[in-house]
Amino acid sequence: MKKSLALVAALALGLLTSAASAADQIRIFAAASVAPSLQKIADTYKTGKDVEVQITPAASGALAKQIEAGAPADVFISADLKWMTYVVDKGLMKDGSTFNLLGNSLVLVAAKDDKVAVDFADKASLPAVLGEERLAVGEAKSVPAGAYAEAALKSLGLYDTVSPRFAPAENVRVALQMVARGEAKLGIVYGTDAAAEPGVAVVATFPETSHEPIVYPIGLTKDAGQAAADFVAYLKGPEADAVFTAAGFTKPAE
Repeated sequence: MKKSLALVAALALGLLTSAASAADQIRIFAAASVAPSLQKIADTYKTGKDVEVQITPAASGALAKQIEAGAPADVFISADLKWMTYVVDKGLMKDGSTFNLLGNSLVLVAAKDDKVAVDFADKASLPAVLGEERLAVGEAKSVPAGAYAEAALKSLGLYDTVSPRFAPAENVRVALQMVARGEAKLGIVYGTDAAAEPGVAVVATFPETSHEPIVYPIGLTKDAGQAAADFVAYLKGPEADAVFTAAGFTKPAE
């Protein structure tokens, strides 16, 4: 009898421990471009705390669709307003929890050893450098970097000329790696991605006026608990800001 009671008590304790552990797990769906910095911040944050931070990086559109389909997430960080607005309009986020966390720049990159230069003021420059090679770009329908790239190229009068050379990528980090590995002559990525990849060099920076301001909105899903809210608050603090700044992120446009 005593053994049975001990077993029941052990099982109950195990269930309570499991529940506590689950309550302290923070599941973050994050745009691929912000994931490396976010991981560094999470590793520091969870030190000495009874909390686990799980980061799922992907294209913002893909993550938004997964949240809509019921995927377990507590925090969503998008690389544009479009996909945050999408999940907010679906009633999937806590009211009043969303705000713009970061900003970024849009750049054209080439392999580090490929000594090329592009002048956006000269419409013949980019097509001449690209030639018959490929231009790695995120898919505009689901990858914010791809949408920014498409808008910028159209604004500069270059889209019709270079779009047939697009090499679609499932997220901006894939586009970056395509250039680093020599699978594409050029690529359009965020400034932070270029800074983090030693295998590429920035060829040109797109004018800020050629596309909408690049912002990273963040928010809590409707089922998020206090642990997730505490982590989001930490992301606004000086320790997290130092990591984001070192990676090249900027303050978001107002």
